[in-house]
Amino acid sequence: MQPPFSSITINGLTVNHATAGEGRPLLLLHGWGANIAVVWPLAQAMIPLGYRVCAPDMPGFGQTPPPPVAWTVYDYARFVVAYLDQQGLEQVDLFGHSFGGRLGLILGADYAPRIRKMALADAAGIKAPTPWPVALRLNVYKGIRDTLYRVGARTLADTLRNAYNKRYGSVDFQQVLGVMRETFVNVVNEDLRAHAQRVKQPTLLFWGDQDQDTPLWQGQMLETLIPDAGLIVHKGAGHYSYLDALPDTVRVLDYFLKN
Repeated sequence: MQPPFSSITINGLTVNHATAGEGRPLLLLHGWGANIAVVWPLAQAMIPLGYRVCAPDMPGFGQTPPPPVAWTVYDYARFVVAYLDQQGLEQVDLFGHSFGGRLGLILGADYAPRIRKMALADAAGIKAPTPWPVALRLNVYKGIRDTLYRVGARTLADTLRNAYNKRYGSVDFQQVLGVMRETFVNVVNEDLRAHAQRVKQPTLLFWGDQDQDTPLWQGQMLETLIPDAGLIVHKGAGHYSYLDALPDTVRVLDYFLKN
């Protein structure tokens, strides 16, 4: 079933979202580069079980335009709170995948009264250590680039920057431009371990043992950092583990939220 899209306005942004069902409010937050459609299979399975599901296309994704300036992950968290206010939702259960899970860590720590229980799937937020050869290469590049800018060789510096980004930038970095590229850099450079330690809600973590984007060790670390957390590992599943094992995800998630 196609999500029942509609448009709302939040702080001057025209936001695409979908909401359906009746009962316990459940907020679904998609990952970076994704949109409502990626979480809607979960929504369709949860609605008959007694949930009112709400899912926004976050700014810069799906059919919602980018923010007017580069945002941080904290700006996105404030956007989610504004979305809840617009929908008249004082408190919700939250399911966040990847980038949506990253936002869950902030919402659970900084906006605790708004979140009752939380489920995070293959969540981002733990910054992996940079291998020393990569760190050395990056430092040399930044030194040369910044020197070129200081001496007024802007064209040469821009050429160097574009070449470096094209060769070494991640797939997510390559796929965005302008304000969203700046936003991506802001987002991925935030390590949220301290926030994870302040999450107050009961939290369920879903993870794929074959996840290459947010490896399983990150889920295991979040399980130790979040005071009240449990980890469900889907064998053979990747970064979209909740979809790879959708029936199991729905069964466990429903039990967790209702008990």
